[in-house]
Amino acid sequence: MSDNVLAFVFPGQGSQKVGMLGAAHERFPVVRDTFAEASQTLGYDMWDLVCNGEQDALNLTETTQPVLLTCSVALWRAWLEQGGHEPSIMAGHSLGEFSALVCAGALDFSDAVKLVKQRGAFMQTAVPVGEGAMAAIIGLDDVAINAVCAEAATGSGQVVAAVNFNSPGQVVIAGHRGAVDAAIGLLKEAGAKRAMPLPVSAPFHTELMKPAGERLAEVVAGLTIKTPKIPVVHNVHAAAENEPEKIKSLLVEQIYSPVQWTRCIQAIVKSGATNIVECGPGKVLSGLSRRIDKSLHSFSLEEPDELLATVDALN
Repeated sequence: MSDNVLAFVFPGQGSQKVGMLGAAHERFPVVRDTFAEASQTLGYDMWDLVCNGEQDALNLTETTQPVLLTCSVALWRAWLEQGGHEPSIMAGHSLGEFSALVCAGALDFSDAVKLVKQRGAFMQTAVPVGEGAMAAIIGLDDVAINAVCAEAATGSGQVVAAVNFNSPGQVVIAGHRGAVDAAIGLLKEAGAKRAMPLPVSAPFHTELMKPAGERLAEVVAGLTIKTPKIPVVHNVHAAAENEPEKIKSLLVEQIYSPVQWTRCIQAIVKSGATNIVECGPGKVLSGLSRRIDKSLHSFSLEEPDELLATVDALN
């Protein structure tokens, strides 16, 4: 498959679990070194948290974001060290966009670890714990979901909107808990096959995150971002950007804008990619990629044997 164009994608929140990357940490020194670097940057033992922490603690967004970014960067470094080729294009789902920018050479790893910890704290404090919610909606088209969310928002006087367009027939909604609950009921009546609350601690990618965006903008303004060595497709508009100042503005806008993941994958396919590698824990994005475009060959790297087999398959 070496003649085919390669894409890398990086997962966001929801892929975290206690014990993730255990085998990779044991097998690849560069994975251990990456976690040690992140731990030194943040002042706590991140690997101990991943191995021995409670899932509830790992799910708090201020913790989840730097941990997942570190997992993705560690696997990227292991991939390169084992002889894997650099991809032609990248994208990351929500938080994963920061992982992609690090791996594309646009953002320093230590800077990114500190940045996403702050991003998580800003997102969490924008809406108090318990007041916001998110839910995955399966089996309804985007138009129907948008219409129902508008109805629920009007009826409740609160915020609820479609925020992650993950694949055709799989959309995530978010907003105030009461409005999300109302929308879930209406969506089931409208024919949704499933409507499942998600284990997250804030209503990400809604207008409720604008205060977090304002605080993030202050931090991002002082950050050094370089032109990516590998194009990164952004969540907000499903296109790549070269200009560092534009990338900064997109990272801020992303926090309160829908994740256009279906369009991101379509842009990757349009670039000529036929192989897509998920660089991080789990296989959520691999499944979404196949639903968006069945021509894509998906690979994942969390387990060492998978990583080595993927290097062999794509070299």
